[in-house]
Amino acid sequence: MKHSDPATIGTVHPTLTDDLATLTDRLRNEAEPFAVATVVRTISVTAAKAGAKAVIGADGSIAGGWIGGGCARSAVVKAAKAAIEDGETKLISIQPEELLAELGVEAGDNREGIQFAKNMCPSRGTMDIFVEPVLPRPKLVILGSSPVAVALAKQGPSIGFDCVAYAPLDDLSAFPEYCEWIDGFGVPENSNADRFIVVSTQGRGDLAALEAALAARSKHIAFVGSNRKIAALKDKLREKDIQEAYLDRISGPAGLDLGAITPEEIALSILAELLMVRRKGQRGTDIHLI
Repeated sequence: MKHSDPATIGTVHPTLTDDLATLTDRLRNEAEPFAVATVVRTISVTAAKAGAKAVIGADGSIAGGWIGGGCARSAVVKAAKAAIEDGETKLISIQPEELLAELGVEAGDNREGIQFAKNMCPSRGTMDIFVEPVLPRPKLVILGSSPVAVALAKQGPSIGFDCVAYAPLDDLSAFPEYCEWIDGFGVPENSNADRFIVVSTQGRGDLAALEAALAARSKHIAFVGSNRKIAALKDKLREKDIQEAYLDRISGPAGLDLGAITPEEIALSILAELLMVRRKGQRGTDIHLI
């Protein structure tokens, strides 16, 4: 089957006029993971043309936009869910069976970064679709208002963390304005974003802050304090019938051993540790914490 020249960028399906920019901004603000699927090339007759876009939720639902009907939907939704899961972009090429055979590939094959799928629709056209995951920025959750806590809030955004500070109301003004401020230690149990919690209370609510940290879902919990202090606090938590498996989640003293002395240096050592935890396994090899 011979195809005509690739189609040029056209108008997205006229029945869908969703403002995708507004939609994606809202999803970002709500820390909802999603993927954007964009038709980058079409050949022969296809329902959607190059430039058509759709926003796909983590559950596979199409939140807005349009990239064609059933011929493309199943393969793109599958790719979008995988992209949201592993954080990697995908390029899908949906082609009629005979063209896949000419290329020596089958539906489901992945060659040089292109995933192939079969077009079963009567149009028999080809669509290449780029799928990009948009994941919530990780959150650096800081409990306490010590000098180290404030330094963490200032440095964290520079390496990709959104900052949320929990502390008594009178202490919150010490944090930078771009950090979200919350009175007390009422950390929500769940979050769509990956959370990395650092307790840096320096004797002002240590136990309450640790209890709040243990009750929240997170990737990592670090405590700024000595081994002796951590051991004493764990004993008090055991008296509250907190299970050992939960106590094992507390990592401390927080930070890598960089010889840090000042609050800024200690914050840097903590962020280095959090970065190692966050990136573990993302470069093809395991990273071992000191």
